[in-house]
Amino acid sequence: MIGHNGEVVVHVEDVHKSFGHLEVLRGINMQVHKGEVVVIFGRSGSGKSTLLRCINFLEDPTSGTIEVDGIRLVGGHRTKQQRDNIRQLRIRAGMVFQQFNLFPHMTTIENVMEGPVTVKDTPEHDARAMGLELLAKVGLADKADESPIRLSGGQQQRVAIARALAMEPKVMLFDEPTSALDPELIGEVLAVMKSLATDLHMTMMVVTHEMGFAREVANRMMFFHEGVILEEGPPDQLFNHTQNPETRTFLDAVL
Repeated sequence: MIGHNGEVVVHVEDVHKSFGHLEVLRGINMQVHKGEVVVIFGRSGSGKSTLLRCINFLEDPTSGTIEVDGIRLVGGHRTKQQRDNIRQLRIRAGMVFQQFNLFPHMTTIENVMEGPVTVKDTPEHDARAMGLELLAKVGLADKADESPIRLSGGQQQRVAIARALAMEPKVMLFDEPTSALDPELIGEVLAVMKSLATDLHMTMMVVTHEMGFAREVANRMMFFHEGVILEEGPPDQLFNHTQNPETRTFLDAVL
C-alpha cells in the first residue's frame, strides 16, 4: 500500500453531467491526494469514464467544479478564459485511453515528444532525450523509431503511458487501460502502472475491472452505481467487509 501526504491534487465538487435527459453523474464529490492511487469500478454506464473525461474537460460537466493542482474550473460554460484554463488543466492531468490513440503517421518517439514540443515549447533535443528515458521506463527503449502499427496492443498502450508522462502531469487518469488488450498483454501494462505507483509515487485515478491490480496497488476504491459513489474505502474493506449489497453483488460477479 502506497502512502500519501495531505496535499489535494484533484478536487471534484458536486459534479453533474447529463447527455440530453440522461443524467450520468449525479453530484460527485471526491478528493485525491498526492501519491494516492484511486481505483474506480462499477458496471458499464455507471459514470466512471464520464467522470475522468469531465476531470480532463474532454466532457464539459453540466454543473459543479473541478480543480486539478490549483487550476479550478466550473462546469457548464466555456469562455475564452475557461479555454486557457482547460489547456492548463490538461497539462496537469495526463490521460490514457482504452484505445491507445497514438498518431499512426509518427514513430513511437515522435508520439512521446509531440506534447512537450507543441504544448510546452520544449526544444526537440530535450524532448527526445526525455522521451527515450520514458520509453526505457516502460520497457520500450528499443522501439523508439518503430511505427505504432508494428507494435502489439500492450506495447502501444505502454507508449501511450509514456506519452502522457512526457507532459509531467500531476495526476494520471487511466480509462480502462487494459480493456482493449488480449489477455496475455494485460500484465505488461499493469506492471508499468504498478511501477508508476510504487517507484514514482504517481497520483493516479484508474477506471478498471482488474481487481487484482486494485487489491495490490490502490489506496482507495470507489464503487460507482448509477452516477453516484455508492461505496468507497481501502481495498481490504471493499473486498472483505463490503457495506453495500450492490457492491458485494458486483464484486462477486467479477472476482
